[in-house]
Amino acid sequence: MAEVKRVINRPMLWMLLGCLLLFGGIFAFKLFGKYMMNKAFDNMPLPPATVTATQVEYQSWRQQLTAVGSLRAVNGVEVTTQAQGVVRSIHFESGDKVKKGALLVELAARPQEAQLKVLQAELLLAQRNYQRTKELHTRGVATDAELDDTLSKLQQVQASLEVQHATVDERHISAPFSGRLGVRQVDLGQNVSPGDPVVSLVQLQPIFADFALPERYFAQVKLDLPVEIRTGAFPDQIFAGRISAIDPRVDSASRNFLVQATLDNAQQLLRPGMFADVTVDLAGERRLLVVPRTAVQFAPYGNSVFVLHKSEQGDGLVAEKQLVKLGEERGDLVEIVRGVKQGEQVATSGLLKLRNGGAVIINNDNKPPAEQNPQPDNS
Repeated sequence: MAEVKRVINRPMLWMLLGCLLLFGGIFAFKLFGKYMMNKAFDNMPLPPATVTATQVEYQSWRQQLTAVGSLRAVNGVEVTTQAQGVVRSIHFESGDKVKKGALLVELAARPQEAQLKVLQAELLLAQRNYQRTKELHTRGVATDAELDDTLSKLQQVQASLEVQHATVDERHISAPFSGRLGVRQVDLGQNVSPGDPVVSLVQLQPIFADFALPERYFAQVKLDLPVEIRTGAFPDQIFAGRISAIDPRVDSASRNFLVQATLDNAQQLLRPGMFADVTVDLAGERRLLVVPRTAVQFAPYGNSVFVLHKSEQGDGLVAEKQLVKLGEERGDLVEIVRGVKQGEQVATSGLLKLRNGGAVIINNDNKPPAEQNPQPDNS
């Protein structure tokens, strides 16, 4: 029986061994084929990347400083009441232009006006008594004490009259300066208290622009330097002005100092509180290397450009990544402080397709914009 089992197991063993060798050979052949295919792909040259390019060049830029600020009225107040009373009459409409001293609101003042008439009558009597006593004193009939007494009473009535005039005037609310009114905040018949707002008043011509600059520019900023202002409300317009004040202090927290420019606002387009994009025009020009912003790869570990130069084999151009230090930015251009030289070619588009030593082809049919002062297309 054991002989029969050995006869049966031996052919099966050979058959299993043959299957293992067959399938192992197939698996090894596939692994070898995959390895050779990957090796072929790795050694296969990449096709050249098509990019646009430009030369690094020197430009002369007028020295300018840029900042963000806000517009502020030369004079701006909330006109309020000084006395308690009922609004008797309103002499303006919301948004009106008014002159200095123009009457805006009157409060009811009948008791105060009646008291004013009483004091005026007392003043007339005091004046007459003083004149009579003065004449008698001249003739030697009245004493010095009587003359002094009538003069004192006259002066007391005059002082009381001045106080009463001021009390009545407090119920006549006038414009403290010429300007434009805001929205009316009182109504006829309303009972108001001292300090209640009546209407806002701002002087719009001229207007201030307040902005801050870093302390390193303190020595360069001078009074009367020209400035240009752009606002979001009028993006296509430039408003000109001049520096009118420089704060002598530097803020210890931000290390900035405050600057104020005065702008003509005859058309009253600019309003207090508007955002202001400020450019300060310094004297002189600066010569610097520039490239388009699109040529720069911005990264936390360092900004870079791809410099294009001839291949060592002499059969085309290759890209080389170069770290650069950037300076001032203006429009579509950026200053290169260090990293490239004048005349070198840099890629300005298609940067994501480039790698160190990779072949490139330049096609400048659709070059990106590179303007120092780009203007919006309003067509």
